[in-house]
Amino acid sequence: MAETTSEKKINPMLKMGLELGPIVVFFVAYLRLRDQTIEIGGTAYDGFIVATAGFIPLLILTTGILWKLTGKLSKMQVATLVLVIIFGGLSVWLNDERFFKMKPTMIYLLFGGALGVGLLRGQSYLKIVMEEMMPLKEEGWLLLTKRLTAFFIGLAVLNEIIWRTQSTDTWVYFKTFGLTAAVFVFFMTQGKIFQDYALEEETEEG
Repeated sequence: MAETTSEKKINPMLKMGLELGPIVVFFVAYLRLRDQTIEIGGTAYDGFIVATAGFIPLLILTTGILWKLTGKLSKMQVATLVLVIIFGGLSVWLNDERFFKMKPTMIYLLFGGALGVGLLRGQSYLKIVMEEMMPLKEEGWLLLTKRLTAFFIGLAVLNEIIWRTQSTDTWVYFKTFGLTAAVFVFFMTQGKIFQDYALEEETEEG
C-alpha cells in the first residue's frame, strides 16, 4: 500500500474507529479467551495466540478500508502494519507469544531511529509527516523531534521491561491503554513548543 499525495476527508469518528477498532477487538478477545486453550490442526493454542491470529487480518482489513476511503496511508501506518504481520505472524506460526509482545519495541525503535537519523542530518523528519497539522518554525520542529525521539526509545525500553518481567495480563493492559495514554500525555505536555515556535499567520492590511 503506497502513500499517495491526495487525501480524501472522512468522518473523524469513522477514522478513529478504523484506527483503534482492531486494538479494542484484540483486548476484548483476549479477555474472553485468556483462560482457554483451543486446538487447531492438532496444535493447542492459548487465548493470547488466538486473539493475535484474529488481530492480524482485522488490522489488514481496517487499514485497507482506511486507505480506500482516504486515498492515503502514513509511513507510520504502513510500518506498523508490516511489523504486526511479521511479529504477529511469527507468534502464531511458532505458537510463541513473545514475538507479538516484542512488536511495540520494534515499532518504537524504528520510529525513534528514523527520527534520530534525520536529526544527525540536521533535519526533522517529523516535520515532513506533520507539517500540515502543526505549522512550526524550524527550531520548534527540531526540538520536538529530539524530545519525541527520546520518548519513543523510552517506550521501547519500557515495553521490553514490562513484557519480560510482568504477566501477560499486565502487558495487554499496558499495550491497550498505557501506550496510547503515554503518547497522548506526551503531546499534551508539549504546549510550550507549540506556543513559542508557532508560525504567525500573515495578514494583509487593506
